[in-house]
Amino acid sequence: MGPYLNIIQIIISITLIVIILLQVKSESSMFSSTGGIARTRRGFERTIFNVTIVLAVIFLLVSFLSAFLVARG
Repeated sequence: MGPYLNIIQIIISITLIVIILLQVKSESSMFSSTGGIARTRRGFERTIFNVTIVLAVIFLLVSFLSAFLVARG
């Protein structure tokens, strides 16, 4: 089960990197057009924000599970 968890971790981490880069691009365009004023997330930005949180939690859970299985033997 160890190699499967490693593969899942790699896939989640790559997806998380891509989604974070998408957020940075949308925020940089947001700040340039509004002069740095914070605003609420709507539509696509909100979806990407929520997906980022969910993927980060899943990544942590898989990491803890993997560490637990390695420590167990």
